[in-house]
Amino acid sequence: MKQIFLFLSLISSTVLLSQTVLHSYPIDLKNKIGQTQVLNAENTTTHDVFAFVATPDSLSILKYNNALFLNDKFITSRKYVENRSLMGCSFSEDGNPTLYWFSGEEKNIILVKYFMETKTFRALKFPVPLDEQFIVTQYQRDNHFYLLMQSKTKQSLTAFVFKNGIAEERLLDFSSFVFRDRKTQQRTFNQILNENPIEKMDSGENNPLYKATSKTKIYTLPNRLILTLDQSFRKTQLFEINLDSLEITEKTFMKPIGEKNPKTSNSFYHENKLYQINVNADELLFDIKDYTTGESIKTFAVSKKDTIRFSNSPLLMQIEDRAPRQLKNTAKFLKELSNLDAGLSVFKNKKNLFITLGGTGSDLKTVSMSGFNFDDFFGDFPSRGYYNLETNYSVFIESIWTKKLELTQETHEPFASDKIYYFLDSHKEALLSNTLKLSNYTLLSYYDLVTKQLVLRKFTDEFN
Repeated sequence: MKQIFLFLSLISSTVLLSQTVLHSYPIDLKNKIGQTQVLNAENTTTHDVFAFVATPDSLSILKYNNALFLNDKFITSRKYVENRSLMGCSFSEDGNPTLYWFSGEEKNIILVKYFMETKTFRALKFPVPLDEQFIVTQYQRDNHFYLLMQSKTKQSLTAFVFKNGIAEERLLDFSSFVFRDRKTQQRTFNQILNENPIEKMDSGENNPLYKATSKTKIYTLPNRLILTLDQSFRKTQLFEINLDSLEITEKTFMKPIGEKNPKTSNSFYHENKLYQINVNADELLFDIKDYTTGESIKTFAVSKKDTIRFSNSPLLMQIEDRAPRQLKNTAKFLKELSNLDAGLSVFKNKKNLFITLGGTGSDLKTVSMSGFNFDDFFGDFPSRGYYNLETNYSVFIESIWTKKLELTQETHEPFASDKIYYFLDSHKEALLSNTLKLSNYTLLSYYDLVTKQLVLRKFTDEFN
C-alpha cells in the first residue's frame, strides 16, 4: 500500500518543472519486457553511475560519469547466467562491476565480474545454503554486496559480505540472549523472528509507513547492523552488530507507559536516536531517546481531548490508494490507530527532519455477490453467495522538525519519491522503473514503451 499525500493535486502543475531528463538510450526490448530486469547502482568511490539491463539473452551495461554523461557501454550475452534473477551488484577496487545472479532451484549465486575496458567477464559460483537457512534480505553498501540469511534451526543470522569477488561469512549468534513475546513468555530468537519477520529499512531513504510498522527492523550502517525488536509493549530490545568483530551488544529502551495499557507500539532508529510510540484509544505517548545514554530528549503525551501539537498535517485516513480524508479530532484518530499496527518513519533531507507517525492494517468484510453476473467476465464462477474482501487502510500524521529537534510550523512539500510516484502513475508507458538515491537528487530509470528507450530522469525534494 502506497501513501498518497494531499499535495499530490498540486504536483500535477509542477512535476514537469521538477524533473529533468538526463539521458535516453535506445534499446528495443520487443516482447521481452516481462522477462527483463533493470538495475541502477552507484560506485561510491568514483561516483560513476551504472545501468544494467538484463533481457533473457543479453546484458547491456551502461556506464555514466557523475554528471550522467554516458561514457562507456558493454553489451554481452547471458552466458553462464541463463534463467537467473539479477540480485544486486558491487564494485571492485579497479572500478569494474560484479553482478550477482541467483537461482533458487540450483541453490547458488553466480558472481560475474565485467571488465569494461577489455569487454570481457569472469564468472564464479557461490553455493547458497538454502537447506539450512533462508534469505532475509540483500543490499549494497560502500561498494560491497551483502546477503543476510536466517538459520532454520540455530538461533543465528549469517551475513555474507562480498568484496572483490570474495565472499566472507559472518556468523551472528543470538543463542545467549533472552527473548520474550508480547505476553512475556520466553521464546527463542527464531520464534520471535518467525512471528515478526525482519524488514530492512533503507538507509537515507524515506521508508514508507507500511514497512515501518514491522515489529522487527534491521538498519544497515557502515560495517554494522542495528536490529530492533518491538513485539513487547514495554520495551524495545535492540542489538548493535559489529560485522568486523562479530560482537553483538544488547540494549534495552523502555517505552513510555501511561495510565492505561497500550494496544499498539513501535520504534524507529535514526542517527543515534530511538523514536518510540505507545498508543491506546485514550492516549498517544511519543518519546525520543538518545541512543548512547538511553535518556529521553523529547517526550509527548497526547490525550484524546488534546491537539497533537507536533503534527504539521491534518489527521489523515487513507483507504487503499485513494486520496486521504481528514479525521475530525484526536479521539477519532486514536481510536482508529489503536486498532492498527502502529509505526513511525523518520527521514532527513538537507533542510529538515520529517516524521510520519501512524498505523496500517486491513479490514475483512463479507459482501454479497448475488445479482452480479460474473460468468460474463470469468466464465464458470459461483456468482451467488457471500465473499470476503480485504481492504488495506492507514491513519497517519506528518511532523516536520528542525535538525536540532525543534518543532516547526512548516507545511510538507513533496519528496522526490512522491514526485516519482505521481510521474509513474501518470505515465503508463514508463515500465521497468528503478530508483537510485544520489547525493543531491533521486534518479529514476525506466523503459519508455513508446520511444523504446531507457530513460534517466532527475527528481528533487520540494517544489521547484
